[in-house]
Amino acid sequence: MRLAAAIRRELTIWRVGALPGLIVIGLVMVSRFTGALETSEWNTLDAFLRLRPSEPTDERILIVGVNETDIRRFGYPVPDRDLALLFRTLQSYQPRAIGLDIFRDLPVGSGRSELAAIFQQNKNLIVIERALKGAGNSTVNPPPELPAQQAGFADVLLDSDGRLRRSLLGINTEQGYKFSLALRLTEQYLRTEVSNGIRDKNAMRLGKTELPRFSVNFGGYIGESVGTTSQLLLNFRGGLAPFRRVSFSQIIDGQVKPDWIRNRVVIIGMTADSVKDSVNTTAVAGDGQKRGLVDGVEIQAHAVSQIISAVLDQRPLLNAWREPWEYLWVTVWGLVGIGLSRFVHSPLRVFLGLMLASLILVTAAYLLLLLGWWIPVVPALLVLGLNGAGLTPFYQYNRYLRAQIEQRQLVIDQTFDAIHNGPLQILARLLRQAREQDEPSSRLLLELEHLNQELRSVYESVRRESLTQNDSLYLGEGQELDLQAPLHEILYEVYSDTLLRDFPCFKSIRIKIRQFDPIDDRSLTADHKRSLCRFLEEALCNVGKYATAATRLSVICTQEKNTYVLRITDNGAGLTTNSKGRGTQQAENLARQLGGKFQRLPQSPKGTVCLLSWPVIKKRFWQRHSS
Repeated sequence: MRLAAAIRRELTIWRVGALPGLIVIGLVMVSRFTGALETSEWNTLDAFLRLRPSEPTDERILIVGVNETDIRRFGYPVPDRDLALLFRTLQSYQPRAIGLDIFRDLPVGSGRSELAAIFQQNKNLIVIERALKGAGNSTVNPPPELPAQQAGFADVLLDSDGRLRRSLLGINTEQGYKFSLALRLTEQYLRTEVSNGIRDKNAMRLGKTELPRFSVNFGGYIGESVGTTSQLLLNFRGGLAPFRRVSFSQIIDGQVKPDWIRNRVVIIGMTADSVKDSVNTTAVAGDGQKRGLVDGVEIQAHAVSQIISAVLDQRPLLNAWREPWEYLWVTVWGLVGIGLSRFVHSPLRVFLGLMLASLILVTAAYLLLLLGWWIPVVPALLVLGLNGAGLTPFYQYNRYLRAQIEQRQLVIDQTFDAIHNGPLQILARLLRQAREQDEPSSRLLLELEHLNQELRSVYESVRRESLTQNDSLYLGEGQELDLQAPLHEILYEVYSDTLLRDFPCFKSIRIKIRQFDPIDDRSLTADHKRSLCRFLEEALCNVGKYATAATRLSVICTQEKNTYVLRITDNGAGLTTNSKGRGTQQAENLARQLGGKFQRLPQSPKGTVCLLSWPVIKKRFWQRHSS
């Protein structure tokens, strides 16, 4: 029984914060589902990628950049003759693959025939095209002399914040399915061809390595358009020097080591600032000079490097959980926030607990990213912080209320102990003596038994009221009244219940007049309503005990001009003393609280009028103070 009571008590406490906590979790999930958190999740991913430990330079890839010095020497665009010279020089070092990240669909200067011959003779040479329609609603074709299998598109997909995070691998076009420059170069280097995945039939596979397919709601992306493309989240290589770089002139002048080129992937592109062939991304640890801008040729190098490294070195590619697991992860951290606010009583400790939990969350997400898993960080931090910090006041207030209830219960127990050890013991002795008499007075026994029952019911009634947090009123026989109900309904219940009690003077009453008009009780608190009910109960009990020979009882609660009136009138003998008892003191105190007046007056020719009145609060005044 104790265990069941403890479980019920704990569930009651959890309900204080569980409902608002679950609402917070739901709102954050809705925000994520609608894309409101998309940019913040992207930025978190960028920060994690940028803060990873530096990786060694990938020497399998060499970037040949056309810089400002090369432009002054060869001109811009670089003439076909000079490009042909560059290709012949590179081929002399026996690279495994060469990629030209410069459009060459039209002749530039002299030497086109030489360049065309090189395109046709060198199977390891890949030149770019534009497969998606760009400015002017047009595409850019590869060189017409180039075989179709040696063309690769260089299109990039920027996110809505203008930054690059995805690598476009394949596009289904009107001319057929096309591969990117990065994928063509990877095939050349690995000497294998792309095939369909095993776990995911729509994914790409190189050897035994299956590339995680980017989907509509991949990771922090929400409702991203994929269409007929194949995409891969870019796992940029960390460090300030991910790849070796040389200039166009250095290759022509023979200023590079042969080992830098032999069996390597060589990618040629523009690196001159004046050309502006760069992409915005904050996922790469840069030197700060270009402020997040990365040369397009380096982007191609990252795309090639991540696939080659995954196939040969088992370097992880970036993947994401399925959506149910992501939302379960967010829910768990929301429950952690609720638990912190529930079990940690000190606000300072809650704050420290939130800091520790946030550190664990961020660290876990960072370590999982190093292993290739992009998991939700921002929504998990939001539900953790909002529930942990926001629900603490709820539970603090609940603990305060329970402490107050426990204190009230202690006072009630002490009061009952005092009554039990004093008056109740004396009453028990009197009852025993009355029963032991040869001819005990049945009237006396009835009165003593009734008094004994009433005294013992006081404890249970007050105890139950103390546990309701001022929302209920308990009458005799365990009857419970909801203090949130309209006042006239509650007063009628008190009237009906009290008249059923076994008081001697109730038996002679033949005429009962009652009137409980609806009144505006919005200005009354639950305690005010409770006190009004107790006032009516006390007045009716006095009629039942002392209104000897009463035949008429009138109970009216109504509005008279600008005053509410609760009037109890009888035609019995009435009270024979003018001394103020406990009931009178309580009635006067209630009248002071309501700003009204209490009166107990004799009625001619006999009887008593017990009257409580309080002023009507004007509607405009009440609305102004309740807003």
